[in-house]
Amino acid sequence: MPNYNKLVRDRIPDIIRSTGKECETRTLEKNDYINSLQTKLQEELNEYQNTDHDQDALEELADLLELIHVLSDVHGGSIEKLEDMRRQKAEQRGSFYEKVFLVNVDD
Repeated sequence: MPNYNKLVRDRIPDIIRSTGKECETRTLEKNDYINSLQTKLQEELNEYQNTDHDQDALEELADLLELIHVLSDVHGGSIEKLEDMRRQKAEQRGSFYEKVFLVNVDD
């Protein structure tokens, strides 16, 4: 039996069992949960960075967005609060749509 030792989506154990296989799971304590979420976030970011096709990129971005939803809740916020913060930053400092690349600043 392979060892995975990683955070998975909530329904994955049920999906595995529906194929006739058995799996072992455990519920993480808060600190281990946050660490596992951070690890998963990095894993999904790496997968996004290594995509070659738009559809694959969108699927990885959906995974990242799911993790952002969960992490905002874990840190005492909500996706709505996070969106308000994002919108406020965009209003004050702009977004990234204009493709501005800062080369240097003359002191």
